[in-house]
Amino acid sequence: MTATDSVIDTVNTVYQAESRRVLATLIRLLGDFDRAEEAMHDAFRAALEQWPREGVPTNPRAWLVSTGRFKGIDGLRRNARFEALDDARPQVDVAVHDAHAWADEESVEDDRLRLVFTCCHPALAADAQVALTLREVCGLTTEAIAHAFLAPAPTLAQRIVRAKAKIRDAKIPYQVPSQSELPERLDNVLRVIYLVFNEGYSASSGASLTRHDLSAEAIRLGRLLVELLPEPEAIGLLALMLLHESRRRARVSADGEVVLLEDQDRSLWDRTIIGEGSRLVQRALATQRFGPYAIQAAIAAVHTDAATAADTDWNEIVGLYGILWRIDPSPVVELNRAVAVAMRDGPTAGLALIDAILERGDLRDYRFAHAARADMCRRLERVADARASYERALKLTRQEPERRFLERRLAALPSGGNR
Repeated sequence: MTATDSVIDTVNTVYQAESRRVLATLIRLLGDFDRAEEAMHDAFRAALEQWPREGVPTNPRAWLVSTGRFKGIDGLRRNARFEALDDARPQVDVAVHDAHAWADEESVEDDRLRLVFTCCHPALAADAQVALTLREVCGLTTEAIAHAFLAPAPTLAQRIVRAKAKIRDAKIPYQVPSQSELPERLDNVLRVIYLVFNEGYSASSGASLTRHDLSAEAIRLGRLLVELLPEPEAIGLLALMLLHESRRRARVSADGEVVLLEDQDRSLWDRTIIGEGSRLVQRALATQRFGPYAIQAAIAAVHTDAATAADTDWNEIVGLYGILWRIDPSPVVELNRAVAVAMRDGPTAGLALIDAILERGDLRDYRFAHAARADMCRRLERVADARASYERALKLTRQEPERRFLERRLAALPSGGNR
């Protein structure tokens, strides 16, 4: 490998790790999503040209922000020659004279949080908030977001374009809301952060089961949010993410295959993270103002409290899912409760509940519903039913480790029909 090749690899690595942070800061400095994105790409192109000659800077992110900022200012000045002076000059002045905010480390660290609140502004449609955040904060492709939304990619692309235009035209401020505004904005932000975490914890598609960069970023945003607004549900969400993250190393085998919760090596679970998450659960529940995230965190805590799979208190988990259903009813909650009932009372009881959900048409295209049904039919030796459900789950699964797991389960079924 040549020195140039090595620098190119470094640029690619920096892009993966820092591009969203660079973009968030450039949006603040340049005042426009599209202008900032163009400036960011110009900065990375400059890095590909200059770093092989001049060496990789000590602080690549700061170099990229500085370069992108000047590229953006140059673009604004060029545009000013073709626009009315009164229209163009304020934009140039903001970009040039915002040096204090650019150098303020606290502001730089908060840029991702500013970006989340901007993307989750109530002036935007709910689906646009999620799509824009996943695209701009997390850097997911339009195709990946479209798959998560079960929508055509062109539809999602237009949704994102319209959201950016709305932010620009409505002059939505690029800032964390005031203390008085925060509570009403919190629900959307929590939902988006959790979607980001879920994409990192269990990638919707691709060769890897997890994307640690996304789950780690969601946890970082969750920590900032708890510091900013220590509401019970913000605390509950952070607890939930930490308790799930504590099991990350045990969820994938050395060769990249899925390891089910019941088969995980619990010595690989991060007990430090579990301790922090459990304390946060207790803190959220003690307020008596908890909501769905705190209850889900409590369920996760029951799992992490069990020394072995056999020690899991399934009765407690079924009870917690009952509470969750009452405060936040949904087919997915109903499915998760059915799985817990199956673990407590046997697969026949769980299968009856899942069949009722599917017969209503709910979760018809939800791969986990069919995978859960397949597993219960397998345990009941209903081979033909298990095979049909595994095949349906496979058709809906685009993540390679999950596909391989389902294929192994399907191949392991005995030949013949139901017995």
